[in-house]
This record gives sequence, structure tokens and C-alpha cells, in this order.
Amino acid sequence: MKKVEAIIRPSKLKAVQAGLVAAEIPCMTVMPVKGAGLQKGYAEVYRGTEIPLILHSKILIICVVSDENLEKCIDVILTNASEGNIGDGKIFVYDVLDAVRIRNGVRGNEAIR
Repeated sequence: MKKVEAIIRPSKLKAVQAGLVAAEIPCMTVMPVKGAGLQKGYAEVYRGTEIPLILHSKILIICVVSDENLEKCIDVILTNASEGNIGDGKIFVYDVLDAVRIRNGVRGNEAIR
């Protein structure tokens, strides 16, 4: 099993979510996050004063998938989140040792279906 974390633009969330559901990967956790990467900072005007900001609002999507669904998950995120610009985001993949469904104690790949 693998854990996929994708940091994407907020405007791409609906497209990525719809793509994952269509690819039969409906289980995901979504969180609003702020961060900095290669994308340049920007400035906001607050009470007449310009304030430089370096953290951008992004969305973090977390999916735990079977090894067989890993490439499908990554392809769906790449297809639906990419605009070809700096700031499109990143995808991180981690190994997952085990998963346990709390309701009935089912473990492994069956717990993430």
C-alpha cells in the first residue's frame, strides 16, 4: 500500500476529486494548507500598507491506495491538476505498512477498499 499526498491549487480540487472518483479511488482526505515553494510571493494591501506574503493557499489531498492503483492515482492527479505553470503543486508517495478499519478490524488492502 502507498500513501499519496498531493498539494494542488484550490481551483483544481473539484476536477481532481471527480477524476479520482471516476478512477474508482473515492477515499481521500482533503485539507486547506499554506506553503511556499518555487512560486513567487505576492503582496496584499491592508489598511493602505502593502504587506509581502510568501505563503500561498493550497489544498492537500491524501489518498491511501493499493500498489496496483498507485500509477492510476498519480496519473489522475497529474492530468487534472496541471496547468503547466510554477505553483501547480507536488505529489509525494510513501510506503504504508498496514491499515486497519476501526469498525470491524479488517486489515491490509481490504481496509482501504
